[in-house]
Amino acid sequence: MSTTMKITPLHDRVIIKPAAAEEKTAGGIIIPDTAKEKPQRGKVVAAGPGKKDEPVTVKKGDTVLYGKYSGTEIKIEGEDLLILRESDILAIV
Repeated sequence: MSTTMKITPLHDRVIIKPAAAEEKTAGGIIIPDTAKEKPQRGKVVAAGPGKKDEPVTVKKGDTVLYGKYSGTEIKIEGEDLLILRESDILAIV
Protein backbone atom coordinates (compact mmCIF):
# COMPACT_ATOMS: atom_id res chain seq x y z
CA MET A 1 0.00 0.00 0.00
CA SER A 2 1.31 3.44 -0.85
CA THR A 3 2.21 5.84 1.93
CA THR A 4 0.30 8.79 0.47
CA MET A 5 -3.39 8.52 -0.30
CA LYS A 6 -4.57 10.58 -3.27
CA ILE A 7 -8.10 10.74 -1.93
CA THR A 8 -9.38 12.51 1.16
CA PRO A 9 -12.80 11.59 2.57
CA LEU A 10 -15.16 14.47 3.39
CA HIS A 11 -17.09 15.14 6.59
CA ASP A 12 -17.78 11.89 8.51
CA ARG A 13 -16.66 9.50 5.76
CA VAL A 14 -14.00 6.85 6.39
CA ILE A 15 -11.98 4.80 3.88
CA ILE A 16 -11.32 1.21 4.94
CA LYS A 17 -9.17 -1.56 3.47
CA PRO A 18 -11.22 -4.73 4.08
CA ALA A 19 -9.45 -7.73 5.61
CA ALA A 20 -8.93 -10.77 3.39
CA ALA A 21 -11.77 -13.29 3.30
CA GLU A 22 -11.24 -16.55 5.16
CA GLU A 23 -9.62 -19.26 3.01
CA LYS A 24 -10.30 -22.22 5.35
CA THR A 25 -12.79 -23.16 8.04
CA ALA A 26 -11.68 -23.98 11.58
CA GLY A 27 -11.83 -27.67 10.63
CA GLY A 28 -9.44 -27.17 7.68
CA ILE A 29 -11.97 -27.27 4.84
CA ILE A 30 -10.99 -24.95 1.97
CA ILE A 31 -13.73 -22.47 1.09
CA PRO A 32 -14.29 -21.88 -2.66
CA ASP A 33 -14.41 -18.29 -3.96
CA THR A 34 -18.16 -18.49 -4.61
CA ALA A 35 -18.92 -19.39 -0.98
CA LYS A 36 -16.66 -16.85 0.75
CA GLU A 37 -18.43 -14.30 2.90
CA LYS A 38 -17.82 -10.61 2.56
CA PRO A 39 -15.41 -9.48 5.33
CA GLN A 40 -16.78 -7.27 8.09
CA ARG A 41 -13.41 -6.19 9.47
CA GLY A 42 -10.86 -3.79 8.05
CA LYS A 43 -8.18 -1.20 8.68
CA VAL A 44 -8.87 2.54 8.46
CA VAL A 45 -6.79 4.06 5.64
CA ALA A 46 -8.14 7.63 5.89
CA ALA A 47 -10.80 9.50 7.84
CA GLY A 48 -12.52 12.81 7.20
CA PRO A 49 -12.49 15.69 9.70
CA GLY A 50 -16.05 15.03 10.91
CA LYS A 51 -19.11 17.24 10.98
CA LYS A 52 -19.14 20.75 12.42
CA ASP A 53 -20.08 19.66 15.96
CA GLU A 54 -19.10 15.95 15.76
CA PRO A 55 -15.41 15.07 15.22
CA VAL A 56 -14.54 11.65 13.80
CA THR A 57 -13.51 9.20 16.56
CA VAL A 58 -11.60 6.68 14.41
CA LYS A 59 -8.12 7.39 13.10
CA LYS A 60 -5.79 6.01 10.45
CA GLY A 61 -4.52 2.56 11.39
CA ASP A 62 -7.50 1.54 13.57
CA THR A 63 -8.97 -1.92 12.96
CA VAL A 64 -12.76 -1.69 12.87
CA LEU A 65 -15.86 -3.85 12.50
CA TYR A 66 -18.58 -2.60 10.16
CA GLY A 67 -21.98 -3.74 8.88
CA LYS A 68 -22.07 -6.49 6.28
CA TYR A 69 -23.66 -4.39 3.53
CA SER A 70 -22.32 -0.98 4.58
CA GLY A 71 -20.54 1.51 2.38
CA THR A 72 -19.54 1.72 -1.25
CA GLU A 73 -16.78 -0.38 -2.80
CA ILE A 74 -14.17 1.66 -4.68
CA LYS A 75 -10.87 0.87 -6.38
CA ILE A 76 -7.95 3.30 -5.95
CA GLU A 77 -4.44 2.65 -7.29
CA GLY A 78 -5.36 -1.01 -7.86
CA GLU A 79 -6.57 -1.57 -4.28
CA ASP A 80 -10.12 -2.53 -3.35
CA LEU A 81 -11.31 -0.14 -0.64
CA LEU A 82 -14.59 0.68 1.06
CA ILE A 83 -15.87 4.18 1.81
CA LEU A 84 -18.57 4.53 4.44
CA ARG A 85 -19.97 6.86 7.08
CA GLU A 86 -18.51 6.67 10.55
CA SER A 87 -21.97 5.77 11.88
CA ASP A 88 -21.77 2.49 9.87
CA ILE A 89 -18.76 1.42 11.97
CA LEU A 90 -19.87 -0.86 14.78
CA ALA A 91 -16.69 -1.11 16.88
CA ILE A 92 -12.97 -0.43 17.07
CA VAL A 93 -11.05 -3.66 17.71
